[in-house]
Amino acid sequence: MSKRKGTTSVGRKILMALSGLFLIVFLLQHCAINFLSVIAPDMFNEVSHFMGTNPLIQYALQPVLAFGVFFHLIMGMYLERQNRNARPIKYAVNKPATNSNWMSRNMIITGIMVMLFMALHFADFWIPELKTKFIDGDMTGMNAAGEFRYMEEMAHEFSNGIRVAIYVVAFVFLSLHLLHGFQSAFQSVGFNHNKFTPTLKKLGTIYAIVIPALFIFIALFHFFNQHA
Repeated sequence: MSKRKGTTSVGRKILMALSGLFLIVFLLQHCAINFLSVIAPDMFNEVSHFMGTNPLIQYALQPVLAFGVFFHLIMGMYLERQNRNARPIKYAVNKPATNSNWMSRNMIITGIMVMLFMALHFADFWIPELKTKFIDGDMTGMNAAGEFRYMEEMAHEFSNGIRVAIYVVAFVFLSLHLLHGFQSAFQSVGFNHNKFTPTLKKLGTIYAIVIPALFIFIALFHFFNQHA
């Protein structure tokens, strides 16, 4: 590999890692807001309205988020293809199970499953929200009764058992993706220290388990709360 190609490859990995870290921060923020629907519904409505009507979030941060999601998927698929083409010995000969874990070998699979879920999530929440605000011109966030509609809409989406099951499976894949991706992102940007890396691995494992588990809990909470 030439020096230029090597530099380009490292640059792509760093960009991939930075987009992953950006999405990790977004997931934490998104989980915190959604959890308010369980413990403080009124506050959830207020925060959701602020996030949905603030110009900085809508016209600056939201496009960046959409770009980050699609960039992460496309770059991940590209790098996976490059890695496979660069391997002189195939996994079947190289005994991959003894050299790496399942998550690291199948990041592209878990990533695609997460992105398919994101498409469903956009169809459920993001696209209808854009239609209401920018096509219908309704920026009030209110329903016909004059109350904030965000809690009502979330409860409606989680009233369907099949939809909830899809969400649960999707967040299991997200957990598998994060179990390798969290630590890998930090390594790709050059953060690899004998003293701090073990702690970072533990934090990554905790994050990869707790955040998806909370999303699953939120979905199940709203489903069973309506079918009790």
